[in-house]
Amino acid sequence: MTAHQIATPDEMRALGRAIGAQCRAGDLILLNGPLGAGKTVFVQGIGQALGIEDVTSPTFVISRIHKGKLPLIHVDVYRLLEAGKASLYLDDLDLDSPREDAVTVIEWGGEESARLGDDRLEVVIDRSEDIRQVSLSAIGDRWAGVEL
Repeated sequence: MTAHQIATPDEMRALGRAIGAQCRAGDLILLNGPLGAGKTVFVQGIGQALGIEDVTSPTFVISRIHKGKLPLIHVDVYRLLEAGKASLYLDDLDLDSPREDAVTVIEWGGEESARLGDDRLEVVIDRSEDIRQVSLSAIGDRWAGVEL
């Protein structure tokens, strides 16, 4: 696990860019943290590294696919968790088919999302203080040895 202290949205975006620059097709990134923690800002940085400038929160549409150097599948399962049926609805999103050629980032990606891949990067943002604490955990072989 690697930890970062992030004081501003620009720093959060920069961390996302650094991760995005190392992404490749098939990558799965799970983001967790409370409302307003900076999850979407982090994804904006990943998008910028992939040549995508228009990343916005997919809270109300659940999932968006952005075209870039690699496609970015950006999913926000907050509403699914709120309904109490995240695993059921996550299956309905049919994320398996396009994921192999894209980078998939899931906000509120808990147990339900973890089952989508043995190799994944788990990001936890703690905003209990003014400076956010961001923990990056590599799960599986894919992220082993990658500088986080």
